[in-house]
Amino acid sequence: MKLEQKEKALLFSETMIPDIFFAEHLSQLPGDYLKIYMYIIFLSKYGKDIKVNDLSKKLNLPIKTINDGMKFLENQGLIVKKTSGFIIVDLQESTLNQLYKPNLTPSKETIEQNSKNQQRAKAIDHINNMYFQGIMGPSWYNDIDLWFKKYNFDDQVMIALFDYCYNRSALHKNYVQTVAEAWGVNKIHTWNDLDLYDQKREKLHLIKKDIAKKLGKHTGLTQYEEAYIENWVLDFGYDMNIIEIALKRTTLKQNPTFDYINNIITDWHDRNLKTSAEVEAFLEQRKKQIKDTKDLKAQVTKANHEQREYQNLDFLYANVGIQKGDINGKWYFKYSFKGVWT
Repeated sequence: MKLEQKEKALLFSETMIPDIFFAEHLSQLPGDYLKIYMYIIFLSKYGKDIKVNDLSKKLNLPIKTINDGMKFLENQGLIVKKTSGFIIVDLQESTLNQLYKPNLTPSKETIEQNSKNQQRAKAIDHINNMYFQGIMGPSWYNDIDLWFKKYNFDDQVMIALFDYCYNRSALHKNYVQTVAEAWGVNKIHTWNDLDLYDQKREKLHLIKKDIAKKLGKHTGLTQYEEAYIENWVLDFGYDMNIIEIALKRTTLKQNPTFDYINNIITDWHDRNLKTSAEVEAFLEQRKKQIKDTKDLKAQVTKANHEQREYQNLDFLYANVGIQKGDINGKWYFKYSFKGVWT
């Protein structure tokens, strides 16, 4: 059986994909979009037009999936839409253009930064070898450089960032960026900052667990309930001793909610109460104030009652007349009310 020229070309030719695609983009592409991209590369090699309907039929995918995939690939910088249709981006050339930046830094500043840059270079090299098997994609270098500058991480913190994400099987840019942002917000710059932060997070974890147990939430806390607790611990700086005082007060209320507990704790924070001793003192003082108020109301009520009794006697004396006499050796009494004798 003889092979046609076209069949020979398909049999013995290869479609090349640059390594930069595997290092930078492969993990970001859903399965169907990867199929679309691979087939587009194949068509481009032979100078074929890229048509949505043809892709849908060839790949057995809905038109909507093809359109969504093309848009996704375009946003990822893998293809470009032209008036004549879509074309494949040369990833090697594109990456080189992004990485090449003229050195405009004054030499004096370069000298001053030299020591720090050396430490950072060692950290990046460690990250590359430890977490990327020595083939870290070029764009990671740009991102790491950005995080060094934006969050002012030292080299140990940067390594810890990648270690944290790697151990959670989440070594992709969106997640690493999210963690880096959280550390930046919490003013983590040095290893000591990170250690204190970890201690605080561990304390928070134990407090959440303790609260869930005390409230009988065996299925765990909701996202919103955890947010309340994080606010009490991380923002207010309260420990379990203070929170437990609030929890005990919920025993006076049927089916207390986290909103109710939060209102109590927020009120203490607004009053600038910082320790459990200050909270206890405040509650004792308020208890005394409530008792004093009740005593005062009781005194006022009693005084009003006595006043009414005095007023009734005055009325009685003013309107009731009494006469007494002796008839045949027997005493008699006559009474009058408002001048009418009985």
